[in-house]
Amino acid sequence: MKSDIRVCSVWRDAHDRPVYTLSDTCPECGADAENSTPAPFDPEDAYGEYRRALKRRGRE
Repeated sequence: MKSDIRVCSVWRDAHDRPVYTLSDTCPECGADAENSTPAPFDPEDAYGEYRRALKRRGRE
């Protein structure tokens, strides 16, 4: 499920903070806007075990 709220795709380079919008382009710089929500959780994720192991390894 996608959200209607979008964020500027280049906000880390072009802005001091994330710029949110409902349109397809950033109102401040004109760059493309992308979906601002994270990927949904899927309990049947085939690679979830590997991602969690990498995250644990990074914390150590």
